Amino acid sequence: EFNGSFYQPSAFLMMGIPGLEALHHWISIPFCALYLIALLGNCMILFIIKTTQSLHEPMYYFLSMLAVTDLGLVLCTLPTTLGIFWFNMRRIGFDACLTQMYFIHILSFIESSVLVAMAFDRFIAISHPLRHPSILTKTTVMKIGLVIILRGMVSLLPIPFLLKRLTYCRKTELSHSFCFHPDIMNLACADIKVNVFYGMIILLSTVGMDFIFIVLSYVLIIKTVIGLATKEECLKALNTCVSHICAVLVFFVPMIGLSMIHRFGKNVPPLVNTLVAYTYLIIPPALNPIIYSIKSSHIREALLRALRRK
Repeated sequence: EFNGSFYQPSAFLMMGIPGLEALHHWISIPFCALYLIALLGNCMILFIIKTTQSLHEPMYYFLSMLAVTDLGLVLCTLPTTLGIFWFNMRRIGFDACLTQMYFIHILSFIESSVLVAMAFDRFIAISHPLRHPSILTKTTVMKIGLVIILRGMVSLLPIPFLLKRLTYCRKTELSHSFCFHPDIMNLACADIKVNVFYGMIILLSTVGMDFIFIVLSYVLIIKTVIGLATKEECLKALNTCVSHICAVLVFFVPMIGLSMIHRFGKNVPPLVNTLVAYTYLIIPPALNPIIYSIKSSHIREALLRALRRK
């Protein structure tokens, strides 16, 4: 579309792994394995929690939310990523790109919020174990889930419209095999200060605050654990947090890295940028089910019972 000085491309071109285009078919093998692990692992977590009555408690309700969010992230990026690796299908329509971007960012923000809710659950369970069932009732958990979804949807709703108002340069090549707000924004020939400012405000007020709340929760948890009578009690209490700490690190470290690269890493090699992006969107959904299956004895026992029945 071209109208005077306003230009909006009909489509963008997505990028696979720069410099390794000839090896895309081979590279697709580990990606397929990761996607398969993520899909099967998260579906397994949901099935086990649904069919095991003893797991119908807040910790596992939040884990279900995390699994659904991870499935959403996988399904958002799988078609375009494997489309490039298998069929070299690099073209994506402008509106389709904005839609994919919107859902990727919403699901990322939801995952961040769910990790906060899980940290709060661990804090209540360790610091106020007797009040835990009365504080985090099933209704309360449902309300928290609804607030998390609405928060992500509303806070990110202006982003597609802020991108549609921009005029774009003739360059239409994205840096990834998926659509990411800073990536699209940097292709514009117009003033993008509003986009940059709004993006930073939303990122800091959601994901940034989430990370602070998670750290604060663990400061309070450690303070409570230190006051416990025996070393065994301390270790037992901290052991219930190991899975969550791993999930937090797996999610936040690559996310912060990718955000920093897009905003300040102009001289970072494209390959590094691409690998961090894939780590951010593919590794957490694949690792989370493994982490919780290994560290949670309840999940592990329920899985073994299900396998024996089969």
